[in-house]
Amino acid sequence: MAQSKLDIIKAPIAEEMVQFESWFKDSMKSRVALLDKIMHYIIKRKGKQLRPMFVFLCARLFEKPGDATYIAASLIELLHTATLVHDDVVDDAHRRRGYFSINALWKNKIAVLVGDYLLSRGLLLAVDKNQFGLLRLVSNSVREMSEGELLQMEKARRLDIEEDVYYDIIQKKTATLIAACCASGALSVNQSDEVVNKMKKFGELVGMAFQIKDDLFDYGTSDDIGKPTGIDIREKKLTLPLIYTLNQSSFLEKRKLINIVKNHNTDKKKVREAVEIVKSKGGIEYATEKMNDYCRQALEILHSFEDNPARSSLESLVKYTIERKK
Repeated sequence: MAQSKLDIIKAPIAEEMVQFESWFKDSMKSRVALLDKIMHYIIKRKGKQLRPMFVFLCARLFEKPGDATYIAASLIELLHTATLVHDDVVDDAHRRRGYFSINALWKNKIAVLVGDYLLSRGLLLAVDKNQFGLLRLVSNSVREMSEGELLQMEKARRLDIEEDVYYDIIQKKTATLIAACCASGALSVNQSDEVVNKMKKFGELVGMAFQIKDDLFDYGTSDDIGKPTGIDIREKKLTLPLIYTLNQSSFLEKRKLINIVKNHNTDKKKVREAVEIVKSKGGIEYATEKMNDYCRQALEILHSFEDNPARSSLESLVKYTIERKK
């Protein structure tokens, strides 16, 4: 069977990713039967594990990952999983990655407590191993993610945010965690503050590109993705293609688009009309250009480090984030 793109990217850290599985499982164990059952379910439905890959590759860029790298990857994955469990409760979402969400199977109260448990396990993992630098770095990211979600909720009510506010939201919501992955990978192998900060900036730029790619999925930008879904429009989310289109529209056009998003977001015909307006105004091209620019800046930082297999894989991983099909 042909290797997948991600398998090829993982090659320099294949051994570490296998070992990480057992580290992560151990970090989630509980003596409470219900919790242990839910933890097993969470492990079964794990995604692509892009974040641990960033941690290990950013460590391997400099030297062989050690125990601190496994702690960093486990900490980030625990906190990330906690935020996903809580997000599903907030969004009343019943599916994630093709599986039922925790709140769909065990209801909201248990899901919130599971998220809290995962959060506490991550914090204790870092404290027990005296990894306070990693804890500070990742805790700052979790704080920013919460701020980003609340900022988005605050601004979404009016549907008139400017681009700079949008970038602030996605920097906090999405980019900050990928930045933490890259910075903690470097920190875990004792790199200098200068290098750690450089890797943090690299991760932030990748995270910005990653989120804009997610925005573009809503508009079916290629045959591979399929027909436009309009999910973000139905959820009244302000994405970059939509923000650009609103800023390029006349008063009447803007009013029509806002009316669809606010009042007709469950009408499939109206949502398709909104998608077509965004396409005709150049919203897709503009967002794609911005995404590629963030990607280019990230690669510039990466290329300032010595070439090795980890750097090649990181370059491929950056490209994967903007070329992925879902």
